[in-house]
Amino acid sequence: MEGFGLIVLIVIGVLFVIFATAKLKLHPFLSLIIAAFGIGIVAGLPLTDVVSSVNDGFGGLMGSIGLVIVFGTIIGVILEKSGAALRMAEVVLRIVGEKRPQMAMSIIGSIVSIPVFCDSGYVILSSLKKALAKRAKVTVASMAIALSTGLFATHTLVPPTPGPIAAAGNIGAEAYLGTIILIGVIVAIPAIIAGYIWAVKVGTKIKVDGEYDGASAYDYDTIIKEFGEMPSTLKSFAPIVVPILFIGFSSVITFAGWSGTFFDIFLFLGSPVVALLIGVLFAFLLLPDYNEETLTDWIGIGIKEAAPILLITGAGGAFGTVITATPVADFIQGFGESAFFTGAMFIFIPFLIAAALKSAQGSSTAALVITSTLVAPLLPEVGVTGAIPLALVVMSVGAGAMVVSHVNDSYFWVVKEFSGMSVTQAYKAQTAGTLLQGIVAIIVTFILWLLLV
Repeated sequence: MEGFGLIVLIVIGVLFVIFATAKLKLHPFLSLIIAAFGIGIVAGLPLTDVVSSVNDGFGGLMGSIGLVIVFGTIIGVILEKSGAALRMAEVVLRIVGEKRPQMAMSIIGSIVSIPVFCDSGYVILSSLKKALAKRAKVTVASMAIALSTGLFATHTLVPPTPGPIAAAGNIGAEAYLGTIILIGVIVAIPAIIAGYIWAVKVGTKIKVDGEYDGASAYDYDTIIKEFGEMPSTLKSFAPIVVPILFIGFSSVITFAGWSGTFFDIFLFLGSPVVALLIGVLFAFLLLPDYNEETLTDWIGIGIKEAAPILLITGAGGAFGTVITATPVADFIQGFGESAFFTGAMFIFIPFLIAAALKSAQGSSTAALVITSTLVAPLLPEVGVTGAIPLALVVMSVGAGAMVVSHVNDSYFWVVKEFSGMSVTQAYKAQTAGTLLQGIVAIIVTFILWLLLV
């Protein structure tokens, strides 16, 4: 199969993935694997090539980013269980001040969600959010929006969150994680600010029924005391900050072309797998005791949380490798001179695909994985290579993966239930807020493309 027929086949494959996950409730892993085999067979690839493409795509991606994802989730679980996430929240609150509670929640969420899944982060910080709302005499809804959008921004844009890492691996940018982290932070900040403004302008007008019922349970000092002794500030931030510093310095060394034994050591320490493993070792300093519960059970929880992401990511790699094995790249090359397929306008293509997938099937991580898989064959043909262009493609996909969080998204229900909002209120707060964030993120990405590429 060639030409437009092949493009139609790939579109049908994507639609099958959306239908199977959104309507049939089939796990994205199986949806992607079935679609990969289906596209390969119908496209006329030799059957042995279909099998080898699936195996190579799955295994290749696991080899490059599998351990990074596992280490990242282990760090997140330890930060959650040890109280380090709450300690980080307390530190940010002291710095920002209780007179700006929504801003404090936005910043707290954006930091905590770098290693911790946004769903888990919201649950962890939910009682703190209500306590601050009560103390500052602001609406719970405004605090809920500030927290949820802060969490969501870094969840979709900043490694070592699994989604952006998977997207980077799919498009062959895993060697540029330092650049992706830096660009991710730059793009995430305006998205966080947009969420904060939405919280202040819209959230303050949403009144949740009985939002202060049982308010005594949400006293800030009580919550902090009930948790018990929390880790120090330095220990709490180290598992996140140290790996990012190593990865960042490694990127600087590579960019500057420095060489020598000293720089080789830091290149080793800054490789994502080693940097995240060092992060795990720093996370061990947070453990209250070194026993079976912490060293086996907590780490086991992290591995379990990583498993579905690994499977979806690997399946996405298989899906992409099968597509690459078809003549689609040759066909796409014919559009190489098209104004929309070259230059800055190209950055909107991953955004639109990811937004459609996110809105249709609900999972931001799945949208990141599938979209990056689909656009990967396009990138060499349209001249998108190098650290900054590939980082901006990851940002485009991440921006699309924000649009929008609604009833088919588990995060929507977490925000709704833990804030006490009605479905209608949650649409106004969460769904509209994530739409605004996604639009802001893609606009910033587009501007960065014009300035840097």
